[in-house]
Amino acid sequence: MGCHPSTQPTAAEVAEELAPWVETFVPEMVLVNYYPPGSGMGMHVDEFEESRAPVISVSIGDEALFRMGHTESRTQPWDDVTLCSGDLVVFGGPKRFAYHGVVRVNDATLPDGCGLEQGRINITIRQVSAAPNVQGC
Repeated sequence: MGCHPSTQPTAAEVAEELAPWVETFVPEMVLVNYYPPGSGMGMHVDEFEESRAPVISVSIGDEALFRMGHTESRTQPWDDVTLCSGDLVVFGGPKRFAYHGVVRVNDATLPDGCGLEQGRINITIRQVSAAPNVQGC
C-alpha cells in the first residue's frame, strides 16, 4: 500500500484549509499511545470532547494502517491510509466525530534512527473545550 498517496495536497492547499482554526486552536490535551507490533485500536469516536477543533496526530515508529469511517456507525464505507513514521494527520470538519481506528501496526517497518526498537507511538494534540480558558497559561 505504501506510506504516501500518489496525489498529495500542496502546502498552500493545506494552509488554506487549516487557516480558519489555526489562530483559535488551544491545545489542551496531549495523548500518547504506544502500539506494539500487530496491535491496533478498534473503531471509535472521541465523543467526550466538546470542541469541534481538529485533532492533530503524529506517528513515530512502525507503519500503521489507519481507518477513517463516517459519523453514523463503524460500518463501511471507510478509507484506509498507511501512516509512516513522521506522518502528521489533521482531521476536522465532518470527519472530526467520525469513527476511526488503527487496523494494525506492521512489524519491522520502522525507520533507522526513530528511537524505537519496535512498535509505534502516536501523539494526538487536542482542544477538548468548546471555549477554552487560556488565561494563566
